[in-house]
Amino acid sequence: MLLSQWADSYWVISTVRPKTLFDYKGIYRRVLEPTLGNLQLDEITPMDIQKIVNKETPHNGRHALMILKSLYREANLHQISEKNPTKGVKQKTLPEPKREFLTWEQVDVKDWGKYNDQIRFLALHGLRWSEAVVLQEEDIHDGYVHINKSVYGLPKSHASNRRVPYIGHFKIFPKTYKAMLTASHKHGVSVHSFRRTYAYLLKSQGVHVTTAQKLLGHSDPSVTLKIYTSVLDDESDQVGELLRALR
Repeated sequence: MLLSQWADSYWVISTVRPKTLFDYKGIYRRVLEPTLGNLQLDEITPMDIQKIVNKETPHNGRHALMILKSLYREANLHQISEKNPTKGVKQKTLPEPKREFLTWEQVDVKDWGKYNDQIRFLALHGLRWSEAVVLQEEDIHDGYVHINKSVYGLPKSHASNRRVPYIGHFKIFPKTYKAMLTASHKHGVSVHSFRRTYAYLLKSQGVHVTTAQKLLGHSDPSVTLKIYTSVLDDESDQVGELLRALR
């Protein structure tokens, strides 16, 4: 069976979320199909895969290898193929992402054009864009923003189904991500930066990391901890002043 034939069958039986499946198909179509799509499953070698991983960016190469691992795992399970050429293929090391964000004070003093309210809302509530874009006024009641859906249907995970205290500034979001991205780039950040603004706001107000995890909708507490360990330059200065005062 050709890899592309098996991939078409795998998309049907896959149990991953619709958004994840959409991303898988995109990576497969762009990265894997042109080189490996017309090869038999049993003809593909580890070297064929390693060449693709080496040629692509670390992000694309890692995701392409992950998709192939899933395809061959299921092919072995359903006795379509006994081989698994993904074993031993080495991934590129992903660069540490640059975690740019603004403090709430910085967000509040800047002009974000016609999306002033939407961006302030993100910074004060920590929603993902996929959650905010489907939010309606009826989702805000009893002093909370109730998050139980996303633009892809179900929330990203069970932990994403949550409620956060409502602070204000809600206004219906534009339906396209590009509109919010353009507004964010105006001051050198991304849409996701405002989620980190919210996390940093929680941290600076002394909110415990496990509470922040629930408010942010993280399944993995280590993700929250990575944000909580973000340190601004003036924080290091403050620590020095505190220690000098103690001495």
